[in-house]
Amino acid sequence: MDGGLRKLAAPCVAPGPSGVAIRTRLKQLTAVDEEVLRRVGAHLGTLACRDLKTRCHGGLEHDAQAWAVRKRELTPLASARWAGALTKATHEQWALARRGALAHLQNLQAGVRMLRHRLALPLGSKGSKRAPGGYRSRREWHAKARRLHVLEDRLARERAAWEAGRVHVVRGGKRLARMRHQLPAARVTEDQWRARWEAARWFLRADGESGKQYGNETIRISPDGEVSLKLPVPLSNLANAPHGRYVLTGRIRFAHRGPEWADRVAVNRAIAYRIHHDVQRGRWYVTASWQTPASPAVPLAAALGQGVIGVDLNADHLAAWRLDVHGNPTGSPRRFSYDLSGTTQHRDAQLRHALTRLLHWARTCGVRAIAVEDLDFTTEKTREKHGGRKRFRRLVSGLPTGRLRARLVSMADAMGLTVIAVDPAYTSKWGAQHWQKPLASKNRRTTRHDAASIAIGRRAQGHPLRRRTTPPRAHRSDVHGHRIVQAGGDAPGREETRPRLPGPRTRSVPPDAERTRATRTPNTVRGVRSERKWVQDPLLLTD
Repeated sequence: MDGGLRKLAAPCVAPGPSGVAIRTRLKQLTAVDEEVLRRVGAHLGTLACRDLKTRCHGGLEHDAQAWAVRKRELTPLASARWAGALTKATHEQWALARRGALAHLQNLQAGVRMLRHRLALPLGSKGSKRAPGGYRSRREWHAKARRLHVLEDRLARERAAWEAGRVHVVRGGKRLARMRHQLPAARVTEDQWRARWEAARWFLRADGESGKQYGNETIRISPDGEVSLKLPVPLSNLANAPHGRYVLTGRIRFAHRGPEWADRVAVNRAIAYRIHHDVQRGRWYVTASWQTPASPAVPLAAALGQGVIGVDLNADHLAAWRLDVHGNPTGSPRRFSYDLSGTTQHRDAQLRHALTRLLHWARTCGVRAIAVEDLDFTTEKTREKHGGRKRFRRLVSGLPTGRLRARLVSMADAMGLTVIAVDPAYTSKWGAQHWQKPLASKNRRTTRHDAASIAIGRRAQGHPLRRRTTPPRAHRSDVHGHRIVQAGGDAPGREETRPRLPGPRTRSVPPDAERTRATRTPNTVRGVRSERKWVQDPLLLTD
């Protein structure tokens, strides 16, 4: 685009989910059942820690042969299938840490570039929206110069670790490990922390295998809800069923997508299971997951056949507006509020309820597409760029962009809706410039976020964000095409004049309404009707 604006990416249909995960609670467990689960989880967790240490020492030189060696060493201590699950989980954890190290390295590079740019500018120089200006005082400049040296040293260490293939991994979570040194601030006793730490390091996860009974040979769940697991070799004396298996006393039932899970179990399709313990609640849970075939990609034109709903993400609500096929906003804007304060479970539930209301409203309107922004605030969270704007950084960091996009795609796919991702550039600015004031009235207050939702929907449809295109000054007619962009070339009657409607020319009275009262007599002297009648005298008959 001209005028220094960055090039906009074309709208695209977001791919659907590739897997399903459902969870339920393990109830009616006896003390013996819980003790067996703890011992199995602790034993396999110890093996997982050793295998992770071996994998980290291997670094970039690790190959398929080294993987086979690790699996052969773990097989006598557990079983062949447990060893396969352990080595696969270890490799996935190492790869995740590797991606996290790369992201951290890129963040450090961006910080160093920003500091060098701002330090090179004169003191007090103003910046733009894209790049900040110089520092405000000599004191701040000196502090940032010292921070630049710190980041450069840290960047050198991280780059050397990346090239050598070293990663930093904590089984159980780095956050929980650091909590050990801040127990009074976290309001947790040492025994409570120890129980949570041990439960987080357990390993009770098995991958599915198609063709085996009920889709999993290690952790097996029958259609009637019976849960049994294959015990490791050192714990085979705890078995209460043939072939070294232990059957739990309780039965489970999946309330969400239960029929779908039962269909896979009946035909022995692969299903992965994970058993974990919530220490704070004192409950045991089992999670079932499996892969689903990718949904066929809906063409963009077919998804927009019934219009679109533009959605603008904000810190406390979703602003949505329905647009017809020509890009005109119809009806009134909708707002779906949520509260992102509190615990993680509370925030996740608030977001899920807001998306549920949005999807139900979209299905009620008959729309098949929802347009959202493809937001990425990675470069906006750095303290080097917005160091003094702590409130802005806190606001941007609190927006659940990744979680909202993933959950919206999954929930929309289940309801037969399509999610369209658009470029977020200038949607709020141009939406407020072209749509906020014209759509405001005495009975409806149009906010900046409502106008942004219109801009998002129009961008998904391929329309300009402006309300109308101004015709050439020399030709204020339809010589060069229709002057408004809301109607396409195939719209019937778009070039014709508006038909004349009979009836009174007021908005409050329908065209076919009849007058129900007589005309009121004016109160002014000049306007009062006179009761005197004008009579023409007859012509005089003269000779």
